[in-house]
Amino acid sequence: MISLKNKTLFITGASRGIGKAIAIRAAKEGANIAVVAKTKEPHPNLPGTVYTAVDEIQEVGGRGIACIADIRFEEQVQAAVDATVNEFGSIDILINDASAISLTPTLETSMKKFDLMFSVNVRGTFLCSKLCIPHLKKAENPHILNLSPPLNLDSKWFAHHVAYTMSKYGMSMCVLGMAEEFKKDNIAVNALWPRTAIATAAVKNLLGGQTAVKHSRIPEIVADAAYYIITQPSKECTGNFFIDDEVLIENGINDLGKYSVVPGAKLISDFFLYGGGQT
Repeated sequence: MISLKNKTLFITGASRGIGKAIAIRAAKEGANIAVVAKTKEPHPNLPGTVYTAVDEIQEVGGRGIACIADIRFEEQVQAAVDATVNEFGSIDILINDASAISLTPTLETSMKKFDLMFSVNVRGTFLCSKLCIPHLKKAENPHILNLSPPLNLDSKWFAHHVAYTMSKYGMSMCVLGMAEEFKKDNIAVNALWPRTAIATAAVKNLLGGQTAVKHSRIPEIVADAAYYIITQPSKECTGNFFIDDEVLIENGINDLGKYSVVPGAKLISDFFLYGGGQT
């Protein structure tokens, strides 16, 4: 495993949830974190801002910079990239976590929601990758990690929310293409997806409130899996579609019960995967 000490991570959607959990995990190893998100003022229904995330990063021993940016807009992402390089001197790892979700069938999906999902999930992932890659080419062990699912063309994953599925698979197709395109540059490009629902604001607000949360795992399971992926030699670990619990088991972590919100509760499987995995 390669140390994250003094490495710089550019993480989208890092003000809360999985993105923040990855940031905190890396910061504990001495990493620098660019917290890239829109939330600069507290939201009544969503915890955390870019500034509170930076505070938490510094509390565990890392260094953080608040980059207020909407990844739909090139000039804002470019400004965040420039600020990160000016502050830390490099970008070693990109985590594409920011995502928009609307679990609606075709006739109930407004074009505004459709455009938002494609602008954030597909265009935002592509844009952040495009602008970070020139810096990743200079890094010693460069990684791009997209929080997106393995590609699965079973129609059941499309039938109830085709727009959302297409947008998330767009992120995964970035992995498929960029892993091959940038293999010559030793830039690892991988995807990571949780086996089960994760206790985030999205699960609470969209999948059944506290009931769904009680049958979920905490974001730290994804963060720990991400840590094991991005500390692998980049030239030996690319083009993979990883599942969080499989990564942990492969790295000797067999007791996954500590990641359950309610120990022993039956877990809700995440989208695009079959079965609930180990508890």
